[in-house]
Amino acid sequence: MTRLISVGVMWIILILLPWWLPMIGGYTALGSKVLIYAIATMGLNLVLGFTGGLSFGQAAYFGLGAYGAGMTLKYLALSTPLAILIGTLVGGLAATILGPLVMRRRGIYFAMITIAIGQLFYFVMVRWNNVTGGEDGLAGFGRQDIHLGPAVIPISSSGDAFYYLVLLGFTVAVAIMWVILQSPLGHTWVAIRENRRRMEFLGIRVERYVWAAFAIAGFITAFAGTLNAMLFNFTSPQDLHWILSGNFVIMIILGGMRSFFGPLIGVIIFVVAQDYLSSVTGNWMTFIGMIFVCIVLLFPRGVLGIFNRRAEAI
Repeated sequence: MTRLISVGVMWIILILLPWWLPMIGGYTALGSKVLIYAIATMGLNLVLGFTGGLSFGQAAYFGLGAYGAGMTLKYLALSTPLAILIGTLVGGLAATILGPLVMRRRGIYFAMITIAIGQLFYFVMVRWNNVTGGEDGLAGFGRQDIHLGPAVIPISSSGDAFYYLVLLGFTVAVAIMWVILQSPLGHTWVAIRENRRRMEFLGIRVERYVWAAFAIAGFITAFAGTLNAMLFNFTSPQDLHWILSGNFVIMIILGGMRSFFGPLIGVIIFVVAQDYLSSVTGNWMTFIGMIFVCIVLLFPRGVLGIFNRRAEAI
């Protein structure tokens, strides 16, 4: 009951965010960015926190989703739903196709091959100047209003309207991930994380389950990338760089990698701290590092993990 009340309060806070966030010095676009990064990190957490694979290349699928959406709007059709669909498919299918390359690897080898794949896509976007804009990034596109019969959702001109589109996407993504984790597939992922060798002895094709986690995480992260491209009406090779992948991992660890909503808490801490500190000092990364070290030392299971631990004790 306590957990249901907490989730209900969280959703009320998110729904009312465009009203209360400006009162404390924030802005709606910051809330949109938090939810977008939360979708990406919660998707990555299917691999990292629930399956036990450390991926340092997840930004590749985030960036592919962003470029897929941006190039659809710029070169193909002025349709927001189509851009989201194509961007999600581009990033998700890339993860699905490349999954067999990583599903048999473990530990540092898993991490290294994912980062190599991510950097491969990064350099493709940097060198393909005529289409992607190279190092300058892809510009010249913008999110389009959504037409539902006679009704029009003005996301092109209203930051609040786009925020609610992002919130809808976040809700759908969270519901899908929750259902998957409560299914036999999700329980198998957790069993692989806890004792992979025992699962192999039981005759479970562990590699296929790791592949499934990697592919599903790719689709979810690519979906987040499409929304990120529309938030800024711009995307660049930095959206595929391994540094962003590392930031995703940091956000998950901050919030708690074995908690479902842990990545959301980590994203809030990281993004809000980054937004505030970068407006105060150019050396903001140092303070982000100090915050990360303090949380890891004081809360080894993440911020949300400490609350889950207390609940288990009770």
